[in-house]
Amino acid sequence: MPSLPIPLISALVLGFLLARVWLVDRRAGPLVVLLALCAAQGVIISLAQHYRVPGFALLQPITATLIPPMAWVAFQTTAIRGFRLSDGWHLSGPVVAVVCLVLHPGLLNVVIPGLFVAYGAAILWVGLKGADAMPRLRLETGDLPGRIWQVIGASLIASALSDALIIAASMLGAAFLQPWIISIFSSGMLLAVGMLSLSSALTARPVDPDEPPERPISDQDIQIVERLDALVQERRLFLDPDLTLSQLARKMVIPAKQLSGAINRVTGANVSRYINAARIRTAQKMLTQGKSITEAMFESGFNTKSNFNREFLRVAGKSPSDWLADQR
Repeated sequence: MPSLPIPLISALVLGFLLARVWLVDRRAGPLVVLLALCAAQGVIISLAQHYRVPGFALLQPITATLIPPMAWVAFQTTAIRGFRLSDGWHLSGPVVAVVCLVLHPGLLNVVIPGLFVAYGAAILWVGLKGADAMPRLRLETGDLPGRIWQVIGASLIASALSDALIIAASMLGAAFLQPWIISIFSSGMLLAVGMLSLSSALTARPVDPDEPPERPISDQDIQIVERLDALVQERRLFLDPDLTLSQLARKMVIPAKQLSGAINRVTGANVSRYINAARIRTAQKMLTQGKSITEAMFESGFNTKSNFNREFLRVAGKSPSDWLADQR
């Protein structure tokens, strides 16, 4: 009786999501490429491990080396900076895998887990630095993108642990568990990375072609924040739900790192919380003027109810409805 292996089920789910993203949402870019690689790897694992199709057992480790570096490139180019030609060398993993297959296949047992751990740890490390370390992402999303990337990094590391479990199973005389270990860990990693890559919180705004290069300046932190306060209130920049740290830095004509550092030291909060606090103050004013909670949410620069409620509770200490009841 025909059956569907776990990796193939994962691949079908990811394939459906990929088709929807491509055809309905019209999204493209490195995150979509990462999703496509995860879906393709699920099919390859199924053909190699379950159906035993000749040739796919050799193809599986080669294509596996693409996923960790692609996750890193997607992370860098959507959250931190634009794409660079130097990013291409990260995708040379298949070449290394082919060389290992020809010269010493046993090296793949070290190279592939090493790639997953190294890139997973790198993503996890940067993600732990908070929202200010990802200047290209929308400030409205708060710390959510960092948490998503942390899970992706942890998933890559967890996938590498399957190799240790396979070795342990072999030493304990339970080699029959190898297909199950591969299926469960690989499917879990592919689903986690693929599905999380679809989050709109990870989508970066395009970089303006005339973006000026960063240049060091010597303004004091307090002067920077005073200038930013005036700029934000005068132009009401916080009303843009797609506002990013990079955009603020360009408008201030100072490096993003210097701007975020000044805000952190002067206000004790990161840039995302600084902007969201301005949005909440605007929303509170609208609520006292008779606007509904939904109207105040959208007109103050938020585009999701969960972010609005979370930030309102953080700033005001109460939910929007409770705060409004107290005002009345």
